[in-house]
Amino acid sequence: MNPSIRTARLSDIPAIMALRLNVRENRLQDPGRITQACYLSYLTGRRRTWVAEDETQLLGFVCSDRDDARIWALFIAPESEGKGIGKALLQQAVDWLHAGGCHKLQLSTEPGTRAEGFYRHLGWQSLGLTEEGEVGFLLTSPSD
Repeated sequence: MNPSIRTARLSDIPAIMALRLNVRENRLQDPGRITQACYLSYLTGRRRTWVAEDETQLLGFVCSDRDDARIWALFIAPESEGKGIGKALLQQAVDWLHAGGCHKLQLSTEPGTRAEGFYRHLGWQSLGLTEEGEVGFLLTSPSD
């Protein structure tokens, strides 16, 4: 079966947190830094999370914020990488942000990672290093 993408629910948070701790790159050094409350705040209102899943497991997730016009998180389970799931999740979030009036989207990731190349390949423009030492990216909507 092809993975399905849907809006995340409260019951997804434990699986989202587990997936986030098991990625190959951009692994959390301090697992307590991103709490359940952080994810809870991305379930409604001007923040939204989507998950990709098959019949048995969570394959990836993306979190976005209309107030900041930002992708806050995008992570794929290691065994699901390279199957188009990240691209589909990212597009879901980008479309939602654009529909909400966000025209200049931003995100950041660790330099030298596959994620950096992934965003470049999808047309995100590098903004250089952030104060935190990550690579910042910008995506401008086609209407701008």
